[in-house]
Amino acid sequence: MTEPTAPSTVDPARALRDEIRAGRHTTVTTGLAPGYLQANLVILPADWAEEFASFCAANPKPCPLIARSEPGDPTLPGLGSGIDVRSDLPRYRVFRDGVAATEETDIAALWRDDLVAFALGCSYSFEAALLEAGVPIRHIEQGKKVCTYLTGLDTIPAGRFHGRMVVSMRNFTVANAIRAIEITSRYPRVHGAPIHFGDSSAIGIADIDKPEFGGEPDIRPGEVPLFWACGVTPQTVIEAAKPPFCITHKAGHMLVTDRLNEEFRQA
Repeated sequence: MTEPTAPSTVDPARALRDEIRAGRHTTVTTGLAPGYLQANLVILPADWAEEFASFCAANPKPCPLIARSEPGDPTLPGLGSGIDVRSDLPRYRVFRDGVAATEETDIAALWRDDLVAFALGCSYSFEAALLEAGVPIRHIEQGKKVCTYLTGLDTIPAGRFHGRMVVSMRNFTVANAIRAIEITSRYPRVHGAPIHFGDSSAIGIADIDKPEFGGEPDIRPGEVPLFWACGVTPQTVIEAAKPPFCITHKAGHMLVTDRLNEEFRQA
Protein backbone atom coordinates (compact mmCIF):
# COMPACT_ATOMS: atom_id res chain seq x y z
CA MET A 1 0.00 0.00 0.00
CA THR A 2 1.38 3.39 -0.97
CA GLU A 3 2.06 5.74 1.91
CA PRO A 4 0.19 9.08 1.71
CA THR A 5 2.30 12.01 0.63
CA ALA A 6 2.91 14.55 3.37
CA PRO A 7 1.58 18.02 2.57
CA SER A 8 4.19 20.51 1.40
CA THR A 9 5.32 23.11 3.92
CA VAL A 10 7.00 25.28 1.28
CA ASP A 11 5.08 28.47 0.59
CA PRO A 12 4.19 29.31 -3.03
CA ALA A 13 6.67 32.19 -3.24
CA ARG A 14 9.63 30.10 -2.15
CA ALA A 15 8.53 27.20 -4.34
CA LEU A 16 8.43 29.51 -7.35
CA ARG A 17 11.87 30.94 -6.53
CA ASP A 18 13.19 27.39 -6.31
CA GLU A 19 11.84 26.69 -9.81
CA ILE A 20 13.38 29.90 -11.13
CA ARG A 21 16.73 29.25 -9.45
CA ALA A 22 16.83 25.76 -10.95
CA GLY A 23 16.18 27.20 -14.41
CA ARG A 24 12.82 25.49 -14.79
CA HIS A 25 10.83 28.76 -14.94
CA THR A 26 12.25 31.47 -17.20
CA THR A 27 9.09 33.31 -18.26
CA VAL A 28 6.89 36.01 -16.73
CA THR A 29 5.62 35.89 -13.13
CA THR A 30 2.25 37.49 -13.86
CA GLY A 31 -0.43 35.94 -11.67
CA LEU A 32 1.95 33.49 -9.98
CA ALA A 33 2.24 33.00 -6.19
CA PRO A 34 -1.02 34.92 -5.58
CA GLY A 35 -0.99 37.11 -2.50
CA TYR A 36 2.81 37.50 -2.38
CA LEU A 37 4.57 40.77 -3.11
CA GLN A 38 6.50 40.91 -6.37
CA ALA A 39 9.27 43.43 -6.97
CA ASN A 40 11.15 45.18 -9.75
CA LEU A 41 14.94 45.05 -9.51
CA VAL A 42 17.77 47.50 -10.18
CA ILE A 43 21.42 46.65 -9.44
CA LEU A 44 24.06 49.38 -9.61
CA PRO A 45 27.67 49.97 -8.53
CA ALA A 46 27.98 51.47 -5.05
CA ASP A 47 29.23 54.80 -6.38
CA TRP A 48 25.88 55.27 -8.14
CA ALA A 49 23.70 53.85 -5.36
CA GLU A 50 23.08 56.97 -3.27
CA GLU A 51 22.03 58.96 -6.32
CA PHE A 52 19.62 56.22 -7.33
CA ALA A 53 18.17 56.09 -3.81
CA SER A 54 17.64 59.86 -4.06
CA PHE A 55 15.99 59.39 -7.45
CA CYS A 56 13.57 56.86 -5.94
CA ALA A 57 12.75 59.25 -3.09
CA ALA A 58 12.03 62.02 -5.61
CA ASN A 59 9.88 59.73 -7.81
CA PRO A 60 7.92 57.44 -5.47
CA LYS A 61 5.14 56.67 -7.97
CA PRO A 62 7.29 54.91 -10.59
CA CYS A 63 10.08 53.92 -8.15
CA PRO A 64 8.62 52.94 -4.76
CA LEU A 65 11.69 51.65 -2.94
CA ILE A 66 10.89 48.70 -0.65
CA ALA A 67 14.34 47.21 0.01
CA ARG A 68 18.04 47.84 -0.58
CA SER A 69 21.00 45.53 -0.14
CA GLU A 70 24.40 46.21 1.35
CA PRO A 71 27.25 46.51 -1.20
CA GLY A 72 28.28 43.09 -2.44
CA ASP A 73 25.42 41.33 -0.62
CA PRO A 74 22.99 39.59 -3.02
CA THR A 75 20.39 38.93 -0.31
CA LEU A 76 17.37 40.98 0.74
CA PRO A 77 16.48 39.53 4.16
CA GLY A 78 13.70 42.04 4.70
CA LEU A 79 11.83 40.53 1.75
CA GLY A 80 12.39 36.86 2.40
CA SER A 81 14.61 34.15 3.79
CA GLY A 82 17.18 32.87 1.34
CA ILE A 83 16.45 35.35 -1.46
CA ASP A 84 19.40 35.66 -3.83
CA VAL A 85 19.00 38.40 -6.44
CA ARG A 86 21.64 36.71 -8.64
CA SER A 87 19.42 33.74 -9.43
CA ASP A 88 15.86 34.30 -8.22
CA LEU A 89 14.42 36.25 -11.18
CA PRO A 90 13.43 34.46 -14.38
CA ARG A 91 15.26 36.88 -16.66
CA TYR A 92 17.58 39.88 -16.30
CA ARG A 93 18.73 42.72 -18.57
CA VAL A 94 22.39 43.73 -18.41
CA PHE A 95 23.23 47.34 -19.34
CA ARG A 96 26.69 48.66 -20.18
CA ASP A 97 27.08 52.43 -20.51
CA GLY A 98 23.30 52.73 -20.69
CA VAL A 99 22.86 50.22 -23.50
CA ALA A 100 21.04 46.92 -22.99
CA ALA A 101 23.78 44.46 -23.89
CA THR A 102 22.48 40.99 -22.95
CA GLU A 103 19.66 39.09 -21.27
CA GLU A 104 20.51 36.46 -18.67
CA THR A 105 18.71 33.89 -16.55
CA ASP A 106 21.43 33.94 -13.88
CA ILE A 107 23.86 36.75 -13.04
CA ALA A 108 26.15 35.04 -10.53
CA ALA A 109 29.06 35.26 -12.97
CA LEU A 110 28.51 39.02 -13.28
CA TRP A 111 28.23 39.74 -9.56
CA ARG A 112 30.77 42.08 -7.97
CA ASP A 113 31.62 43.16 -4.44
CA ASP A 114 30.55 46.77 -5.14
CA LEU A 115 27.04 46.05 -6.42
CA VAL A 116 23.92 47.26 -4.59
CA ALA A 117 20.46 45.80 -5.28
CA PHE A 118 17.28 47.86 -5.09
CA ALA A 119 13.82 46.25 -4.95
CA LEU A 120 10.92 48.42 -6.06
CA GLY A 121 7.21 47.81 -5.61
CA CYS A 122 5.39 46.19 -8.56
CA SER A 123 1.87 46.61 -9.92
CA TYR A 124 1.39 42.83 -9.91
CA SER A 125 0.66 43.28 -6.22
CA PHE A 126 -2.26 45.65 -6.70
CA GLU A 127 -3.52 43.43 -9.52
CA ALA A 128 -4.04 40.72 -6.92
CA ALA A 129 -6.13 43.15 -4.87
CA LEU A 130 -8.23 44.02 -7.93
CA LEU A 131 -8.87 40.37 -8.72
CA GLU A 132 -9.80 39.64 -5.11
CA ALA A 133 -12.37 42.45 -5.34
CA GLY A 134 -13.85 40.94 -8.48
CA VAL A 135 -12.41 43.53 -10.89
CA PRO A 136 -11.40 41.65 -14.06
CA ILE A 137 -8.00 42.29 -15.68
CA ARG A 138 -8.02 41.44 -19.35
CA HIS A 139 -4.32 40.86 -19.96
CA ILE A 140 -4.33 38.25 -17.18
CA GLU A 141 -7.46 36.62 -18.61
CA GLN A 142 -5.74 36.45 -22.01
CA GLY A 143 -2.38 35.29 -20.62
CA LYS A 144 -0.53 38.35 -21.94
CA LYS A 145 1.91 40.85 -20.48
CA VAL A 146 0.48 44.15 -19.32
CA CYS A 147 0.71 46.92 -21.93
CA THR A 148 3.50 49.33 -21.03
CA TYR A 149 4.30 52.68 -22.65
CA LEU A 150 7.02 55.31 -22.66
CA THR A 151 5.39 58.67 -21.94
CA GLY A 152 6.37 62.28 -22.47
CA LEU A 153 6.37 62.87 -18.70
CA ASP A 154 9.75 63.75 -17.22
CA THR A 155 10.82 62.26 -13.92
CA ILE A 156 12.36 64.50 -11.24
CA PRO A 157 16.16 64.36 -11.73
CA ALA A 158 18.47 63.32 -8.91
CA GLY A 159 22.21 63.52 -9.48
CA ARG A 160 23.01 61.82 -12.75
CA PHE A 161 19.61 60.12 -12.99
CA HIS A 162 16.91 61.56 -15.24
CA GLY A 163 14.53 60.41 -17.95
CA ARG A 164 10.93 59.88 -18.93
CA MET A 165 8.31 57.92 -17.04
CA VAL A 166 7.00 54.56 -18.19
CA VAL A 167 3.37 53.63 -17.46
CA SER A 168 1.36 50.42 -17.51
CA MET A 169 -2.20 50.40 -18.84
CA ARG A 170 -5.28 48.43 -17.86
CA ASN A 171 -8.72 49.10 -19.32
CA PHE A 172 -12.05 48.74 -17.58
CA THR A 173 -15.71 49.60 -17.79
CA VAL A 174 -16.42 52.95 -16.16
CA ALA A 175 -17.77 51.28 -13.00
CA ASN A 176 -14.74 49.03 -12.67
CA ALA A 177 -12.39 51.91 -13.44
CA ILE A 178 -13.75 53.77 -10.43
CA ARG A 179 -13.29 50.68 -8.27
CA ALA A 180 -9.76 50.19 -9.60
CA ILE A 181 -8.80 53.75 -8.65
CA GLU A 182 -10.23 53.30 -5.15
CA ILE A 183 -8.52 49.95 -4.56
CA THR A 184 -5.08 50.78 -5.94
CA SER A 185 -4.93 54.07 -4.02
CA ARG A 186 -4.57 51.92 -0.87
CA TYR A 187 -1.27 50.48 -2.14
CA PRO A 188 1.10 53.47 -2.51
CA ARG A 189 4.23 51.31 -2.13
CA VAL A 190 3.28 49.31 -5.25
CA HIS A 191 2.60 52.37 -7.47
CA GLY A 192 -0.73 53.33 -5.86
CA ALA A 193 -3.50 55.06 -7.82
CA PRO A 194 -3.19 55.69 -11.56
CA ILE A 195 -1.51 58.89 -12.71
CA HIS A 196 -3.89 59.37 -15.64
CA PHE A 197 -6.96 57.96 -17.36
CA GLY A 198 -8.60 58.54 -20.72
CA ASP A 199 -6.78 60.32 -23.56
CA SER A 200 -3.32 58.74 -23.80
CA SER A 201 -1.95 61.56 -25.95
CA ALA A 202 -2.26 63.89 -22.95
CA ILE A 203 0.71 62.11 -21.36
CA GLY A 204 2.72 61.87 -24.55
CA ILE A 205 1.83 58.37 -25.72
CA ALA A 206 2.07 58.47 -29.50
CA ASP A 207 -0.11 55.42 -30.26
CA ILE A 208 -2.03 53.49 -27.63
CA ASP A 209 -2.16 50.51 -29.98
CA LYS A 210 1.64 50.25 -30.03
CA PRO A 211 3.09 49.87 -26.52
CA GLU A 212 6.87 49.94 -26.27
CA PHE A 213 6.84 47.03 -23.83
CA GLY A 214 4.45 44.20 -23.01
CA GLY A 215 1.39 42.86 -24.79
CA GLU A 216 -1.07 44.31 -27.26
CA PRO A 217 -4.07 46.28 -25.93
CA ASP A 218 -7.64 45.06 -26.24
CA ILE A 219 -9.76 48.13 -25.45
CA ARG A 220 -13.44 47.59 -26.17
CA PRO A 221 -16.26 50.11 -26.72
CA GLY A 222 -17.29 51.84 -23.49
CA GLU A 223 -14.03 51.01 -21.68
CA VAL A 224 -11.62 53.49 -20.14
CA PRO A 225 -7.81 53.09 -20.18
CA LEU A 226 -6.12 53.75 -16.83
CA PHE A 227 -2.38 54.44 -16.62
CA TRP A 228 -0.18 53.62 -13.63
CA ALA A 229 3.43 54.68 -13.05
CA CYS A 230 5.55 51.64 -13.83
CA GLY A 231 8.70 50.01 -12.45
CA VAL A 232 10.18 49.78 -15.94
CA THR A 233 10.87 53.54 -15.60
CA PRO A 234 14.36 52.95 -14.10
CA GLN A 235 15.35 51.17 -17.31
CA THR A 236 14.66 54.26 -19.43
CA VAL A 237 16.48 56.32 -16.79
CA ILE A 238 19.49 53.97 -16.98
CA GLU A 239 19.55 54.49 -20.73
CA ALA A 240 19.61 58.26 -20.20
CA ALA A 241 22.08 58.36 -17.29
CA LYS A 242 24.45 55.77 -18.78
CA PRO A 243 26.07 54.22 -15.70
CA PRO A 244 28.97 51.97 -16.77
CA PHE A 245 27.20 48.85 -15.49
CA CYS A 246 23.67 48.03 -14.38
CA ILE A 247 21.40 44.99 -14.14
CA THR A 248 17.61 45.10 -14.03
CA HIS A 249 14.75 42.62 -14.27
CA LYS A 250 13.28 42.07 -17.72
CA ALA A 251 9.77 43.55 -17.84
CA GLY A 252 7.29 41.04 -16.42
CA HIS A 253 10.00 38.80 -14.91
CA MET A 254 9.87 39.81 -11.25
CA LEU A 255 11.39 38.92 -7.90
CA VAL A 256 8.71 37.05 -5.96
CA THR A 257 9.16 37.78 -2.25
CA ASP A 258 7.93 36.19 0.98
CA ARG A 259 6.08 39.36 1.98
CA LEU A 260 2.31 39.46 1.62
CA ASN A 261 0.57 42.09 -0.49
CA GLU A 262 -1.71 42.92 2.42
CA GLU A 263 1.27 44.07 4.47
CA PHE A 264 1.53 46.99 2.04
CA ARG A 265 -2.15 47.95 2.12
CA GLN A 266 -3.15 51.19 3.79
CA ALA A 267 -6.48 51.39 5.59
